[in-house]
Amino acid sequence: MTLRRTILLFALAWTVAITLLHGALNLKLFSPKPKSGAEVGRIGFLPVTCHLTCPVTDFINKQNEGSIFEPVRFNSWPELKEAYLSGYTKATFILAPMAIALREQGVPIKVVYLGHRDGSAVVVHKDSNIHRMQDLRGKRIAVPNRYSNQRLLFFRALKQAGMKPEDVELIEMPPPDMPAALYAKSVDAISSGEPFMGQTELDGYGRVLWLTKDVWPNFISCVLAVSEDAIENDREWVQELVNGIARSGKWLDQDMDNRMDAAKFVSRHYYNQNPRLLEFVLSKPPDRVTYTELVPLKPDFEEIEQLGRESGILEGTAHFEDYVDPSFAAEANRLSAYDWKNEP
Repeated sequence: MTLRRTILLFALAWTVAITLLHGALNLKLFSPKPKSGAEVGRIGFLPVTCHLTCPVTDFINKQNEGSIFEPVRFNSWPELKEAYLSGYTKATFILAPMAIALREQGVPIKVVYLGHRDGSAVVVHKDSNIHRMQDLRGKRIAVPNRYSNQRLLFFRALKQAGMKPEDVELIEMPPPDMPAALYAKSVDAISSGEPFMGQTELDGYGRVLWLTKDVWPNFISCVLAVSEDAIENDREWVQELVNGIARSGKWLDQDMDNRMDAAKFVSRHYYNQNPRLLEFVLSKPPDRVTYTELVPLKPDFEEIEQLGRESGILEGTAHFEDYVDPSFAAEANRLSAYDWKNEP
């Protein structure tokens, strides 16, 4: 065989290999399709426990009939929001107040399910003299975003403690940056979705002031949202997605073994984190974050609306019926947990 012929055959083989790799990784040509034949769509999420049901649903479905969506990880709320607004993601996990604010701005967004209950904490440095809400007077507190429910959590706690918003300084900070800021004592307290609060405990310098479940029972931070267009034109896809999120949530809350399995495969394949973080926050205590009772309820969102108006992030022009479609939750809520065990 001549050198020229060898080079041509090598180039051809390389082209075929690259094409197949592109088809497998980017176009998902060889991935199993869902039994329903539903089109695969992108779902935006962040590597926080509030969004855990997204990768869990994807992973379990890929072990069975194939996933109906492609989880896309983002590292910040602005990135996640812009990806949804541009149409890059078909659905997204998003902060509840942010979804309401987008609806007020005319974005045809609809909340179809919750992402979690509870799952946040307020953490201070272990050496600080902060032991109650009143001790935060004059302190710097980091929250994830202007539209985060952690921000509203502080407005709610300030009212309960007889304090005013100006008694503390709230600053916005990406959750992954919060542990380092607390360690350096550039802030006095931090609050975001897990596992970043748990990281400070594991590393030995953070102390929980309070868990949200203890001061705001059934706290909601993030929700699953889709566009009105998806509801109108691809209702079956939306229903299957909500069903999957519901079943994975029930699977997570079924027993601790499932949670520990999820901590391992989610950390490795989706979050790029040390599994000990998820293992810690999913078990210390077990109800630190929960994934059942995820039907969107009007009273929960009315409280968020009220706090949003009082804190100045919401105008009060959008209400529950405008930004929530609870119709998908009825079927999803009747389903049982995934019947799946991770084989060793």
